[in-house]
Amino acid sequence: MYLPAHFAETRIEVLQRLIYEQPLAALVTFESGALNANHIPFELDAAPAPLGTLRGHVARANPVWKSHSPEVEALAIFQGAQHYITPAWYPSKRETGKVVPTFNYIVVHAYGTLRVIEDREWLRGLVNRLTNRHEAGRVDPWKVTDAPDDYVDKMLGAIVGIEMKLTKLTGKWKTSQNQPAANRDGVIDGLDELATPQAKAMSALVRETK
Repeated sequence: MYLPAHFAETRIEVLQRLIYEQPLAALVTFESGALNANHIPFELDAAPAPLGTLRGHVARANPVWKSHSPEVEALAIFQGAQHYITPAWYPSKRETGKVVPTFNYIVVHAYGTLRVIEDREWLRGLVNRLTNRHEAGRVDPWKVTDAPDDYVDKMLGAIVGIEMKLTKLTGKWKTSQNQPAANRDGVIDGLDELATPQAKAMSALVRETK
């Protein structure tokens, strides 16, 4: 990833927070001489420090768990807030006209060796944790035990676990840091005027970099 110094985010707790808040990753692996990508929700375990471990599962019918090259590290890409930035928001547009559009975004690249796990109890624990976390906000949360035991056992047999002990986390927070203060203020005002969820999220991030 191209990473100018002014866009680099190196705080581990910030990078881990994005992974927790945006758990669906593009998992990129090397298979049979080519790159492959699968989209998988991950659980982040903070251990072992300092980077932690990612855990998830794929369908047994998905060849990635058998065909990935274990000697090549996998890459999980977690995408956070993103938004188009129009140069019309920059005061410098009116002053010089020397401005162009861009996209602001935040992203984390997580690297590690992929380990395959077929143990049923490991899978059951993972599925329970993922379910409980994502159902937690509902008035009547669904639980794995709501389904018949034989059905759950059948479903567990149809998936394979994957685990990545992280060796590197790289974060890119492209949130108008390369613009002068007046242009950053213009971006914040423009995003606030749009008032969409994505615009509000990016406006907050631009504010944090001021």
